[in-house]
Amino acid sequence: MEVADNDDQHAPLLLPPPTSVSTSQVDEEHSHQSSSPSSSALSYRVNISISNVAPTEITDDVWSCLVVLLTFWFFASMIMILGFYGSVNLLLGPNSSRLVKTNTLFVQSIKVQQLDKPKPGPMLYEFHKSPPLDVEITWTETHNSIVPIDFQKEWVYFLNEGSMVDIFYTIKSPSSSPLSLVIAQGRKSLAEWIDDPSSPNSTLSWNIICGTGKIQQNIFKSSNYYIAVGNLNSKDVEVELKFVMKAFIYNTSQAYYKCSLSHNLCSSKLYLFGPSVAVLTSPGPKEGSLDDDWHVKVSYGPRWITYLIGSGVMTILIFLILRFLNICQASNRGGNQAREIRSERAPLLSQKDDDISSHGSSYDSISQDEQDLDELLAVNSSLEGKTLAQGENLYRLCASCFDARRDCFFLPCGHCVTCFNCGTRIAEETGTCPICRRTIKKVRKIFTV
Repeated sequence: MEVADNDDQHAPLLLPPPTSVSTSQVDEEHSHQSSSPSSSALSYRVNISISNVAPTEITDDVWSCLVVLLTFWFFASMIMILGFYGSVNLLLGPNSSRLVKTNTLFVQSIKVQQLDKPKPGPMLYEFHKSPPLDVEITWTETHNSIVPIDFQKEWVYFLNEGSMVDIFYTIKSPSSSPLSLVIAQGRKSLAEWIDDPSSPNSTLSWNIICGTGKIQQNIFKSSNYYIAVGNLNSKDVEVELKFVMKAFIYNTSQAYYKCSLSHNLCSSKLYLFGPSVAVLTSPGPKEGSLDDDWHVKVSYGPRWITYLIGSGVMTILIFLILRFLNICQASNRGGNQAREIRSERAPLLSQKDDDISSHGSSYDSISQDEQDLDELLAVNSSLEGKTLAQGENLYRLCASCFDARRDCFFLPCGHCVTCFNCGTRIAEETGTCPICRRTIKKVRKIFTV
């Protein structure tokens, strides 16, 4: 069978580019059986080969998962390495006993070193489990200071839960000008008090001192505590402060590893899934020493295998999610195409000329409509006095002239109801299919060999 259009050029049947990806074969067979057993039937077949090259869904999924893997691996590593387990600078005062706990699933090693000039004192201890906080020590410090105008003096101590601080003060200036004495938990609290010295809400203890007296404070949380005295007067003030510290420190007698920071660097390797706890300690104050503070840096070595395995697991999960979404999208597309086919097969009796609705094409004839049309044609033929020859099928006659056979079909609807001459005339005059009222784009002629 050969197909030509209305410009009398014989050429193979060309179809609009399909939206499907796979090769399809469209078989159309039109047959009609009349009540007479001697009636003949004619069938024809149209073979359409379609090919379209496009990236497969599995390739898209692989590239998507690769991008997600790299992104997740990078950001997760940066957050864990620089955020939760990033390097920390610590200030150790006298008799500090600081617990350092890590997650061995993400941390492979701990490194501790002094930032300033190495000097003896701080120690690093390693334990298989948290040591008991049951060693009580007491020490006393005396400080004679001159506090300048609009300035403050401060001392820092790391105190564990259960400790207690007693402060005895004596203002030695002749005028006995009052001073502000505070105990602040953490550097942030101290900075807030420096910005607003008259506000008592930013510190753990806020007092106006004058003459002599005593201040006592219990410690309920392990942290850095700053003891500071501020001068809001118009002249310098001299004050004497005596600190009596009763502190609890960790028992380090059961440590399986210890290292002195006087060697500048201490490193400890942690075992996966094994409990590991470190304790940083510093010695007590030395008599006559003006510098009893140590600045140390604690850094953590990441366990890269954890990040790699986590990235792989996340990649698999994301891959499965993408596959599930692709399957759902394919199902939705299939449902939409089925609804479009059903809507195209439904009889459209409106006279609306809508070009947008005619972009798709259907090559399935509407059998019910054509049967109704045949009944109408039979009535018209009998009224006009025309009779059919023996074996001639009314279904094959042109619905317009009743003389020639139906040898053309309309695009895009695909209905075959007229001969080529009548079909060309209908396309030029009305421009709509007489069956479905859709706009006729082209008229194709069917040649039977």
